[in-house]
Amino acid sequence: MATLPNPLPDPAAAGLDLPPGSLVDATLDGPWHEPLLWYADGAADQGDWAGLRAAGRRAGLLPVLVTGGQRDQWPEAWDLSPDSASYPGDHDPEEVLAGYWTDYADDELGDAAPADGASGKPETGSGSGTGSGSGSAGAWPGLAPVPAREAAEDPDTAAAGIVAVVAGDADLWLGGTRMALVPARRSADIPAAIGWTGAVNHENDVARLCAVLRSWEDRYDARVVVLGFDTMIVSVGRPPATMEEARALAAEHYAFCPDNIDQSPPYDLDAYAEKAVLDQDAWSFWWD
Repeated sequence: MATLPNPLPDPAAAGLDLPPGSLVDATLDGPWHEPLLWYADGAADQGDWAGLRAAGRRAGLLPVLVTGGQRDQWPEAWDLSPDSASYPGDHDPEEVLAGYWTDYADDELGDAAPADGASGKPETGSGSGTGSGSGSAGAWPGLAPVPAREAAEDPDTAAAGIVAVVAGDADLWLGGTRMALVPARRSADIPAAIGWTGAVNHENDVARLCAVLRSWEDRYDARVVVLGFDTMIVSVGRPPATMEEARALAAEHYAFCPDNIDQSPPYDLDAYAEKAVLDQDAWSFWWD
């Protein structure tokens, strides 16, 4: 779903001086008609991001770190499916999240939902569908508000900071990372542009997830900075600064990626909000 002219077949003609790397056109249905991404042969360096971002943006390319993960699965083995991705702008992020919430939250969070429940909605002060008691997880609580705090720095500067941390300690974090370039208009669209299927057990059309990522770009200055076979890391330029804000956003995270809570102790949305959302400048997601 690359919506821009694709300079990857001839980077030099686009004025790009790239290090040795590979063009990826492998998909589930055979070779794609053009490269979906380029990624470097060597390990990512902390200083590479800014240069690639500046050079790539002029040509309609955006950077992202790719990781082989613990199983050494690089993009050629990612089961890419660009034919399965629609356009992110065709989806309403709140409708997408509300649908996921309806599908997953009642089954998975129902036993831990507040006993209050008269209105069918989680209590604001007790977390979105968590706490003691029993009953339904409640109706979709709606999109979280924009944090009251101002962003401390430019979103792309914040993204570069997270990239430097990951690239500087990639073996500990992810088993190795490499720099990549993707033809995409905005960071949130990168997964759809390559037909990424890492969340296929949760969503067959990754563009629906990208619609949510677009909303997070707007509200939280988020950027997609790392992709693996079934993992994603997002930098956050303006994270929630209060538990109320964090709880509201944790509900969105649960709808977006239930495995973050369902398969991670203590399996509690309030605890997740405090540990993984409040004042956090990066969010990590993993789909089983």
